[in-house]
Amino acid sequence: MYEEMLLIRYFEDKVYDLFVKRLVAGTTHLCQGQEAVSVGVVSNLTKKDWITCTYRGHGHCLAKGVDPKRMMAEILGKSTGCCGGKGGSMHIADFSVGALGSFAIVGAGIPVAVGAALSAWFRGTKEVAVTFFGDGAANIGAFHEGINLAAIMKLPIIFVCENNLYGEYTHISKTTPVADIAHRASSYNIPGTVVDGNDVLTVYSAAKKAIEAARDGRGPTLIECKTYRHKGHSRTDPGKYRPDKEVQEWMARDPLNFFSRYLETNNLLTESEEENVKNRQKQVVEDAYTFARDSPYPEENEVLTNVYV
Repeated sequence: MYEEMLLIRYFEDKVYDLFVKRLVAGTTHLCQGQEAVSVGVVSNLTKKDWITCTYRGHGHCLAKGVDPKRMMAEILGKSTGCCGGKGGSMHIADFSVGALGSFAIVGAGIPVAVGAALSAWFRGTKEVAVTFFGDGAANIGAFHEGINLAAIMKLPIIFVCENNLYGEYTHISKTTPVADIAHRASSYNIPGTVVDGNDVLTVYSAAKKAIEAARDGRGPTLIECKTYRHKGHSRTDPGKYRPDKEVQEWMARDPLNFFSRYLETNNLLTESEEENVKNRQKQVVEDAYTFARDSPYPEENEVLTNVYV
């Protein structure tokens, strides 16, 4: 799990660097600081299980097994990308590993994941769907409609809210009348739990319980992970609307440092081993960039392929 978290952090740092150098078209939304959520949850899933995620979805997709090389190529708009270079940062998908897509529209992945869970229900199979969404998505219709259907039919799905306190530039207190989004689960008679989203083991334990219940036919769970993004909302956002004291307090609780200290304290990782792990993941990211950089752009005659059935 620590290696996965490092991979996500270094991958996002590299994407940020490429944006600064104007090597990536469009926009992107980075997830530094939220690695413990995606890794903690997805570590409980099999390759056959599904996820949907937000436009801040690089971490979720890496955790689910999307090839870093193909993802970097996609972000750079290259033909070797996991969507042929046509999706870009906000539309990463790889059905072969159960990554059904990151969605640019807020909350759009929720009904898609419910549909995937419905397919498992119809077929009588054991796959589980997980949908990741932000605190802002908890106030749209798809959130309530998705949970309502899943609750009524006891579908095998986990709703994971990554509450990083801000819906774009607005603090959650100005848009949401409840302190904990997980409390909304009671309205649909399903379990709801709030966890420390910066502690990967806490996230893992909560997700394990929920996923086992879903796989056993006991229906959905709503998990709210309290976390914090280190960067602004998107590449053009310096995040100046966040109080300095708040930022400093959350930065001090960096999920990578938190888990690293745990591993060292419990004699599970030495300094030299950690250095090797870090170097290995940095190399994975550099190899991904080299692959993407050297890959060709799509040909002009491909512009309308995979658009219509």
